[in-house]
Amino acid sequence: MLVRQILGTKISADVVTIEPDASISDAARLLSENRIGALVVADGAAPLGILSERDIVRELGRRGERCLRDTVSDLMTKALIACAPDDTTDLVLTKMTDGRFRHMPVMADGEMVGFISIGDVVKARLSELSMEKEALADMIMGH
Repeated sequence: MLVRQILGTKISADVVTIEPDASISDAARLLSENRIGALVVADGAAPLGILSERDIVRELGRRGERCLRDTVSDLMTKALIACAPDDTTDLVLTKMTDGRFRHMPVMADGEMVGFISIGDVVKARLSELSMEKEALADMIMGH
């Protein structure tokens, strides 16, 4: 399955973004309100980084609530690893597993066209495996 197919099945294609100078407290509120695990940090159209709930929790554990006054740019992951619409789920899962992250921007021609999570990819892969299983069962049964 391809990333473009995953994007086509998502209920909302909207990507929740936050500006780099917003506070970590504002970011936490936005994550909670939208029930998501990561925000794309952007100042305009191009993504500058990603801030995940794990980034916030890690810093809370290190420094306590003082980090909530920091800016998003202080804690965001700046070295983005992205995928393309024509990448396979296997390639994306490999990138996420090797990099130990759960969210990835989808880039085409230098622009972000979507945002996927490991949950999106696993759900798509499980659906694909289920279809393959059914097709094999039908072949065996002569249908």
